Amino acid sequence: MGRQDQQLQVLNALDAAKTQWYHFTAIVVAGMGFFTDAYDLFCISLVTKLLGRIYYTDLSKPNPGTLPPNVAAAVNGVALCGTLAGQLFFGWLGDKLGRKSVYGMTLMLMVICSIASGLSFYHTPTSVMATLCFFRFWLGFGIGGDYPLSATIMSEYANKKTRGAFIAAVFAMQGFGILAGGIVTLVMSTVFQDVYPAPAYEVNAAASIVPQADYVWRIILMLGALPAILTYYWRMKMPETARYTALVAKNAKKASSDMSRVLQVDIEVEPDKLEDITRGKDYGLFSMRFVKRHGAHLLGTTATWFLVDVAYYSQNLFQKDIFTSIHWIPKARTMSALEEVFRISRAQTLIALCGTVPGYWFTVFLIDVIGRFKIQLLGFAGMTAFMLGLAIPYHHWTMPGNQVFFVVLYGFTFFFANFGPNATTFIVPAEIFPARLRSTCHGISAASGKAGAIIGAFGFLYAAQPRDMAHVDAGYKPGIGVRFSLFVLAGCNLLGFLLTWMLVPESKGKSLEEMSGEADDEEASTNGANAVNLSGIQMM
Repeated sequence: MGRQDQQLQVLNALDAAKTQWYHFTAIVVAGMGFFTDAYDLFCISLVTKLLGRIYYTDLSKPNPGTLPPNVAAAVNGVALCGTLAGQLFFGWLGDKLGRKSVYGMTLMLMVICSIASGLSFYHTPTSVMATLCFFRFWLGFGIGGDYPLSATIMSEYANKKTRGAFIAAVFAMQGFGILAGGIVTLVMSTVFQDVYPAPAYEVNAAASIVPQADYVWRIILMLGALPAILTYYWRMKMPETARYTALVAKNAKKASSDMSRVLQVDIEVEPDKLEDITRGKDYGLFSMRFVKRHGAHLLGTTATWFLVDVAYYSQNLFQKDIFTSIHWIPKARTMSALEEVFRISRAQTLIALCGTVPGYWFTVFLIDVIGRFKIQLLGFAGMTAFMLGLAIPYHHWTMPGNQVFFVVLYGFTFFFANFGPNATTFIVPAEIFPARLRSTCHGISAASGKAGAIIGAFGFLYAAQPRDMAHVDAGYKPGIGVRFSLFVLAGCNLLGFLLTWMLVPESKGKSLEEMSGEADDEEASTNGANAVNLSGIQMM
C-alpha cells in the first residue's frame, strides 16, 4: 500500500493543494503576531539609554545617567524570561486544547501588556522600572505562546511543496517588526526634538533631558499593541487545523468539513482509516518510543536554537555599545537625550534594512529549493566567518574612516543569521514531530533558544565591558570586551554548525506525516527518520 493510500484524504488534499488565498490569509494573521513579537522584544534596546538618562542622571556628574547593571539586565532580559515560560506553557496547551483555542489568549495578553508597559507607574525610578519589568514579563509570556502556535498552525495548513516558504514568511515578519521599531523610534525622537529642542548634556545637563522625553519611550512601547489588535478578529475566524482535529482530537468528520470549506472541494470522511492510522501511536513525550524516534531530533532542534540565539540576541541588545565603540554614535555627553535615541534607532534601522530583513526573505524564496539543512549550515558558517572578521582586526575597525566597513561586516552577520539558523530553527521543529506533540516540541525547542537569548541579553551586558576599569560603564565591573565577546559568539556559531551536521534532518518536500512517522508503521518510521538525516548529510 502506497503512502497516498495510507493517508487520510483530508491530509492528502492539504499536502497537494495549490497556493490559495487562505494560505496568504494564514501567513498575514500569524505573521502579524510575529511582527508584534519582534517589535515588542527589540524596541526596548532602543530606549534603555533614554531610561537611564531620565531616571538615573546625577546632574553633578560629567556624563548622563545610565541604568544600573541589575536594572539594565532586568529591563532587557525580563521579557525573554517571560517568553521562555510562555513557549513551554502555551506549546503544551496547544497540544492539549487545540491550536485555535489558545491562539486568541496569547494575542490578548500581548495587547494588554504592551499598553500596560507604557503606563508603568510614575513615582520613583525603582517603582517605574519594577512595574515596567512586571508587565514586560507577562508581555513576553504572551509572545512565547505565539512561537509554537504560529509555526504549528502554518505548517499544518501548508502544502508540502511550499510549506517551508510559508512558515519562513510568518517568521520573516519578525524582520519587519524590528525595522518598524527602529522607524517608529526615529519618528518619535525627531518629532519631539523639533517640538522640544534641547542642548547637549555637556552644555546644559538639566536642559538636555526635556520632561516630555518621558512620553517618548512610553508611546513607543504602547504602539506595539496596534498590529495585534488589528489581527485579533481574523485569528478568531480561523478554523482549527485538520491535522489536530483528525490526528489528535480524532474527529474525522469535523476535519473533513472544515477543510472542505477552506479548500472549496468535497473531502470524504474516513473514520475507519483514521482509527487505523492513529491506533497504538499515543506514546508520550517522556516515553522510550519518543526517545527512539525523535530524541536525537529534539536534541538537535533545542541545541542549535540555543546557540544561534546566544549570538543573535546578544548582538541586537548590545549593538548600541558596538556602535559607540567604533564612534558611529558620539559620546553620550555630547548629545541631548532625544538625539541619542535618534542616533541609536538610526543605526539599528540601517542594520535591519540592509542585513536583517533581506536575510529573512532570502530564506523565504530559497528554503524549498535549497532545503533547511543546507541553509542552516550555510548560515552558521557565514556567522562564524563574519564574526571572526570583526573580532580579529577589531582595533583596526575602531580607527577613524573604517567604521563603514565594520557596519557592513556586522550587517552580514545578521544577514546570515536570518538566511540561516535564526529562520530554520523556527521552521524545522514545526515539521518533524507528530501532531499530538508538535506544539509541545516546538515550544521546548523555542524555550531552549530563549535560554540562549537570556544568556546573550544578561551575560553580554557584563562580558562586553572593556578590560580597562577607566572605560567601564558606571556600576559595571571589567569584562572581556567587545572583541573577545565576538570570539565567544563565533565559537557558539561553529558549534551550531557541527550539531546541525550531526542531528538536524532535512524535511524539504516531505509531508508532516512522513517526517513524524504517523503515516507508517513503527519500523518504517524509525528507519525513515534515520534515512532522512543521512540523506541530508550526503547532500552536502
